[in-house]
Amino acid sequence: MMNHSMKNQCKVKPGTIIEGKWHKKHYIILKELGFGANGIVYLAKWHNQQVALKMSDNGMSITSEVNVLKSFAKVQGSALGPSLLDVDDWERKSGQISFYVMEYIQGPEFMTFIEQKGISWMPVLTLQLLTDLERLHRNGWVFGDLKPENLIVTGPPARIRCIDVGGTTIKGRAIKEYTEFYDRGYWGLGSRKADSGYDLFAVAMIMINTVYPKRFNKTTGGIMQLRDHINQNKQLKKFEEVILGALQGHYHSAEEMRNGLLQIISKDRQDTRKVTRQTRSSHSAHRPVKQKKQKKSGRIETFLIFTIVILLYIFYIYGQLI
Repeated sequence: MMNHSMKNQCKVKPGTIIEGKWHKKHYIILKELGFGANGIVYLAKWHNQQVALKMSDNGMSITSEVNVLKSFAKVQGSALGPSLLDVDDWERKSGQISFYVMEYIQGPEFMTFIEQKGISWMPVLTLQLLTDLERLHRNGWVFGDLKPENLIVTGPPARIRCIDVGGTTIKGRAIKEYTEFYDRGYWGLGSRKADSGYDLFAVAMIMINTVYPKRFNKTTGGIMQLRDHINQNKQLKKFEEVILGALQGHYHSAEEMRNGLLQIISKDRQDTRKVTRQTRSSHSAHRPVKQKKQKKSGRIETFLIFTIVILLYIFYIYGQLI
């Protein structure tokens, strides 16, 4: 968490005008969006455009995050992080504050979107996330503090985006920021060294989080507790192989995990289609039987009517003769 002295120093009221020392751009603060270990993020206005402005008294932290955003921009096709718009300093009486300005990504948070649209969106968004993580990992970065609060769903069409790159770490180094529930070290299932598996563990925990929105506390810890929670829910049980694979570090890349998830989704769709076809065939098979019964009933009815008519005719002739 961010220390109180830093938060107080970076705390500004709505309506405050932030003027860049070097680029002379003016930003009007609208409201606070959130704060973390390394600064506060505000919604700001610049030339009738809404932007996100992050400030911190830790210049090194700002420089690190700016470098991450610049690296993201070089990752072709990646939509994980916001676009970087400006980097500057703001001079105030209490001292100089470093800040950077980025694209303001609008939309519901990951968990809110799932609650609104349904759990069927979970694998779809997970596939998107794994695609972006694969590009990020190939460029030598690990996202680190991956959690639903840092994920926004834009659209339509629905697209998952990230709003905080503060925990992004170069591969091989120690993870800079983490949240316990999504941290493999907390669950005793690996180190806090930045590698692809660290992010994939977090992805698996996000999948679990979608059906346990309030999360749950660690008791015994380890894979047994997490497996028990997976087995208690039919939605998670469907993806058990992939989730456990990520939790236990069996996947070497995000692409490998994505392919495993795709196979399960594909199989599930095939099974659904098979059941649908069988149901239709069953209905079709009953139609001829019904039609045969109707035809047989019609023949009996016709025969009875014909017999009655003949009998009536015979009685009529017999009466005439008498």
